[in-house]
Amino acid sequence: MHSELFLNDVTLPDPFLIGAPPMSLNLPKIGNKAPAFTALNQHGEKVKLSDFKGKKVVLYFYPKAMTPGCTTQACGITSAKDAFAAKNAVVFGMSPDAPERLVKFIDKQNLNFDLLSDEDHSIADKYGVWALKKFMGREYDGIHRLTFIIDEEGKLEHIMEKVKTKTHHDDVLALL
Repeated sequence: MHSELFLNDVTLPDPFLIGAPPMSLNLPKIGNKAPAFTALNQHGEKVKLSDFKGKKVVLYFYPKAMTPGCTTQACGITSAKDAFAAKNAVVFGMSPDAPERLVKFIDKQNLNFDLLSDEDHSIADKYGVWALKKFMGREYDGIHRLTFIIDEEGKLEHIMEKVKTKTHHDDVLALL
C-alpha cells in the first residue's frame, strides 16, 4: 500500500504515519530498566511507573491531544481495554499537554485509560522521544510517536519505533 497523499502536485506523507522517528533518537536499550517516572494524569494525580511492578506497562508517547492521529490511536486503545487487561497490561498515553487538556480529550472521546502529562518533556527526554522534527518544511522540537512495552519487572521489553495510529492497539497486543 502506498503511504502518500497527493494534493495539487504536492506530495504529503500519510497523516497516520507522520512522526516516524529518525535514526538519530537516543532511545533507552531493550533489556535495561525502563527510565523511572512520576507524572500527573488527567485528574492531576501522580502516577509512578514503579507502582505497576507485576504488570506489563504500555507507555506510548503522542504529540498532542485532540488531533486526528492521536484521537485514532487513543480510541483504538479504548476499544481494546479488555484485551489489554487479559494480558495483564496497563496502558498510558503521554504527551506534553497539561492535565486540563487531557481531561477534555478523555471526556470528548470517552477514553477509558489514563493519559499522562509531560509538560516540561523531561520524561520524553529520558525515553529519547523529544527531538527535532520536520514537517512541511518546518523544523521544531517535539514528541516522536513511539511506544515502549515494559515488562513486569520494570525492564524494557520492546520499543515500537514505527507506529501506525489505526492499528496501534492490535500491533501492541500482538507483542504482549
